Amino acid sequence: MPGVVSISGCRTWHYVLLEAALPESPVRTIGVLLTDPETDRTYFRVRPGFEDIAEADDAEVLELLEVHIRECAADMGASALLDYLDRASNAIRVTDRATVEVDSFHRVMERLYAEHVERVEVRPFLAHLPLYSLRAAAGDLGEDMQSLVEDWVPAPEGVRLTRDHFAGHVVGRSMEPLIPDGSLNLFRFHPQGSRQGKIVLVKRRGVLDETDRYTIKRYTSVKRQTGEDQWVHEQITLHPLNPEFQAWDVEADDFEVVAEWLRVIE
Repeated sequence: MPGVVSISGCRTWHYVLLEAALPESPVRTIGVLLTDPETDRTYFRVRPGFEDIAEADDAEVLELLEVHIRECAADMGASALLDYLDRASNAIRVTDRATVEVDSFHRVMERLYAEHVERVEVRPFLAHLPLYSLRAAAGDLGEDMQSLVEDWVPAPEGVRLTRDHFAGHVVGRSMEPLIPDGSLNLFRFHPQGSRQGKIVLVKRRGVLDETDRYTIKRYTSVKRQTGEDQWVHEQITLHPLNPEFQAWDVEADDFEVVAEWLRVIE
């Protein structure tokens, strides 16, 4: 049985743990910093409160830490920020740098935070989305693969979730610059209304019964009326956004539109 194909967006990143070493208190891990060496960007998560591990004055200072890190990350970049934190304070320490394979920084951040800081309750379709194992090809059809829920990832802010929402990766360059190669994207099953002009996730049955092949393209069709309220497709075309790639026509019986693309998550 074929497994999930690897995605080109998987890269090696660095991470450190933030520790609070307060007087007369045990050292506590209070956050995670995840850095991308390729872009020199920093992603981080700090625990939401400190009253249970620090006196009132110390807790108040720690509450300002997240804002301070965000400002420093914007001004310095990831590498300089880590150097700064190494020598910034005796009360706030960072561990030695470690490496981790990242396909989705949201997903990896959640795992590192749960392992080292505190476990976070997964709230399906309230705060978290199912991450499907499918890899949608932004080019020709992708390889045969199963589509299974392999994890849950935090939902983007401002999205009112339904059980039709899910996350999945896109591989390839045909939908750039709107959808980057290797990006994690938000989709919605069962597109409502006309598909004309929408970017959609399309599948064709794979070699085995339990596998499919997926692609993502802008959908257009030409219809012909055959009777009152009856129409047939004369032509369905899947369009790339990148001019380096060509559109292609498909037969209605060979493909199924399974979801509508909504936005890039990361």
